[in-house]
Amino acid sequence: MDKREQTSGHRQRLKDKFRLTAGEGLHDYELLELLLTYALPRRDVKPLAKELIHRFDGLAGVLDASPEDLEKVRGLGTSPAVLIKLAKHLSEQYLEAGMKSKDVLSSPQSVLAFARTKMAGLPNEAFLCIYLNTKNEVLRYKTINQGTVDKAAVYPRRIIEEALNLHAAGMILVHNHPSGHCQPSPEDRQLTDTIASVAKALDIRVLDHLIVGRLGYYSFAENKLL
Repeated sequence: MDKREQTSGHRQRLKDKFRLTAGEGLHDYELLELLLTYALPRRDVKPLAKELIHRFDGLAGVLDASPEDLEKVRGLGTSPAVLIKLAKHLSEQYLEAGMKSKDVLSSPQSVLAFARTKMAGLPNEAFLCIYLNTKNEVLRYKTINQGTVDKAAVYPRRIIEEALNLHAAGMILVHNHPSGHCQPSPEDRQLTDTIASVAKALDIRVLDHLIVGRLGYYSFAENKLL
């Protein structure tokens, strides 16, 4: 059996294993390897999958990597990089749909899952607002600002103006800490207090402020800071 036949047989066994188990029990590099077979069907992509996992510090890091950084990996190229980013975007869309279909107070984990998937791996700090109607259902979410690696210039006026434009009854604030550590800084606390105070005067509730990162999350509501 030549190398091409061995590679083809391995790919088929990997596909069969995924089909039968829905991915349970597969290593992260095997899941990534299986994804890459659809962009590089004639190559043994197991070494490439392992290289990506190593270079970007895990599967989450691979999915969060920019297309430019992915394409710098020797042997990857544009099509596989697009496929990886497509997989990440599809997961965000799936979690967004789950969040929008629920009363967020009865399902706070759906908001957290969406927020972490969308923002935890961003290289720079960003601030996002999820606007809610009177039934605590999502009207819209919007990234208010994206900043440098450790600072985002957030303007409460822009946040409140958007809430008024949408006739929102409530909102959830979300931002990321690129360092991965999610404890709020004094500036985070002050900003939250400012936004909550202005919102309250306009009869708009701030239900939570989530800080997300690779190492976890921090909820102002869970810690009774709102």
